Amino acid sequence: MSKMKTKSSVKKRFKLTATGKVLAGPGKKRHCLTARDSKAKRQNRGSQVLRHQDGLTVLQWMPYGSAR
Repeated sequence: MSKMKTKSSVKKRFKLTATGKVLAGPGKKRHCLTARDSKAKRQNRGSQVLRHQDGLTVLQWMPYGSAR
């Protein structure tokens, strides 16, 4: 049987932690940043852990884990 394919967009956007949680970059940080206050932009740095249900969906799209 052939291998399952990982979605290319998921490889680029998500990362797995050692405990199996899914990390993702926060949204709304590309353009129109003048409308956001400095606190919102500062708190939007780094990566965030997805909620459990969203993480399960992402894990279906990367059957063999993250290749990073």
